Order: sequence, then C-alpha cells, then structure tokens
Amino acid sequence: MTRQPTLPAPLRLTAGLAATALLAAGCTATPTAPGDDDAAAGGPWRDAAPMALERQELYPEAVDGRIYVAGGLLNPNTGVSAHFDAYDPQDDVWHRLAPLPAARHHVGLAEADGSVYAVGGFSGGFPRWRAEADTFVYSPEDDTWSDGVPLPGPRAEFVVESVDDRVYVIGGRVPETPGATSFTTHVDSDSTEVFDPATGRWSAAAPAPTARNSAASAVLDGRIYVIGGREFSLADDGSAVQENLATVEVYDPVSDTWAETAPLPEPRGGLAAAVHDGAIYAFGGEQHDPEPEVYDDVWRYDPAADSWTAVDDLPTPRHGLGAATVGDVIYTFGGGTEVGGDHASARTEAYAPES
Repeated sequence: MTRQPTLPAPLRLTAGLAATALLAAGCTATPTAPGDDDAAAGGPWRDAAPMALERQELYPEAVDGRIYVAGGLLNPNTGVSAHFDAYDPQDDVWHRLAPLPAARHHVGLAEADGSVYAVGGFSGGFPRWRAEADTFVYSPEDDTWSDGVPLPGPRAEFVVESVDDRVYVIGGRVPETPGATSFTTHVDSDSTEVFDPATGRWSAAAPAPTARNSAASAVLDGRIYVIGGREFSLADDGSAVQENLATVEVYDPVSDTWAETAPLPEPRGGLAAAVHDGAIYAFGGEQHDPEPEVYDDVWRYDPAADSWTAVDDLPTPRHGLGAATVGDVIYTFGGGTEVGGDHASARTEAYAPES
C-alpha cells in the first residue's frame, strides 16, 4: 500500500458547478445532470457525483480505494483534455489533481510498483488524431508527474493492464506510416508489449491472435481478458469500415500464451469492463456498421461456466466509457451517448451487482 497524499479540497460537483470547469481547449463544459435526457438510475444502479468534464474514451484505474481518470475526448470532439482526477467513492467526491503533461485521449492507465502509468494515446482532436509513444508516471504520494520510458512505438486505443507490477499493452492502433496524423492512417495491431519498472525496459510478448482496437479488458486470476472491440479497414471509396467483434481472448503472463474463451453474446466495440466477486462485467459500447447504435447492455462472465449472461442494463447507453471497481461497487464514468466522437457525458453511475 502506498502512502496516501494530502489531496486537494474535494470537488462536490453538481451540474451547475461542473459547468464552470475549464476545458483544455479553453471552453466550458456542461455536464449531463442526472435526469437530463437520460433514464434515472434504479435497482442495483444509482447516480454518483459527475465528473468535472463531459468526456469519453477513458481508461480508469483503481488504486488504494480511489479511481483515477485521465484525459479524454471532449465536446465537440475537436477538443482533448489534460485533466487528471481521482474519484473517492467513500465520500462521493472528485479531487482535481496535477494535469497530464500533455492532453491525450484513449490514454491507458495502469498501476505498478506504487505509481500510475499513463501510456500512449492520441493527441489532437478529430480528424487529426496522432498516436503517441509517451509514458508519463504519476506519484500518488506527492501529486506529481514525471517522464517515463516511452513505448517502443506510437500506439493508442489499446487495452492496458498490470499484473505482478508489470504493465501490459495489447492491440490498439498504430501509425500506418511514420508520423500519421489522421484517424484513417492508423491500423490495428496485434502486438503485446510489457513494461517492467524493475528494469526500466519494454519488451515484446506473444502477440494477440486478433488485431483490434476499442476493446475492453480485465484481469481475473492473474490472466488478462481482451473483450470485444473493433476491426478497422477502408472501403474501396476510402471510407472507414469499423466491424465490431464478439471475440474474447485471454493472455497468461506466466506462460506467455493466448487462449480463446466464450465470445460476447453480441459483437461490441467501445465497451468497458470490470471485475466483481470473481466475475467480469462488460458495459455498453457502440456499433458503427451497418446501422449506428449505442448500447446499454451489461453482460456477466462466469469463468467456471465459461459463459456470458445478460444482467442489469446501464441506466444511460454509452460507449467510450470507463469502468472500475472499489469494494462491492463498480463505477462507470463518462462516455458518448451517441455514436462517434461527440455527445460525451460527465455521468458517474454506480452498480452493485446482486450476489
């Protein structure tokens, strides 16, 4: 356990207060307040304090009872955030922390050796997305960032997890040619890269069976599950084709091998996942083709039965949201309420699955 810092005064955010938060792009946010155009939480779901900013494409990380959220794509999606915040579920408050050294969206967070690593991600708003190789290292003890060892190459929209104090980056999108600066000039990757803080080095591990982006991930029994996502391609006319996947693949860091488990009930991209009481829960997502749609589905994976079951729907359909577990509750953050990069939400919704 790391020593907890003396955090800044908590931000007890209401919709009105959150609307005054400044965006990295220099404008203000108007977060969606509970009840505004969305279904009210109920049953095992409840509303929690919203984030200071409407944002999506988030990869939260839970550390010592707090949930860290970094960067994100703003409204409109030409804006990118450098905000870095910690949510305290015990008090239902957000703490504004030292910002990321650079604004990023699709930036991956993982904790290892007492530090929080912010890895890769895209810089720039749509359509000038540029994958970056930077790694920034956050110290929870003194609320400061330092430069870490960069990824072997630029990458974004991957999954990232930590196991035994090593950081694993899997899949995502990489530049098709050096210096690529648009969404359509990046391609899907199957590579697995591992950072060991003890040596300060990245190394290559067994590549994933499927190259994909916008997947979800979770660690269960020391293995990394890569869940759903999308395959990107270009049509003959140059337009983007984004095909959702139902595939679930599992990486074992000990044996450096991959296996396939039961697929999702339906293909999903842009979803989130978290572990609760020995099961994996997958939340939301979107579909671009053939018809645009945002989903409220929640599915539970039982590793003993190797099967997925539909459970309690999200109160608010979202994609590009984040999810993390503290205690007996899974918290979902932000995300887009319509297909694509606009219409981000500031919502925080708390889910207490029935045993």
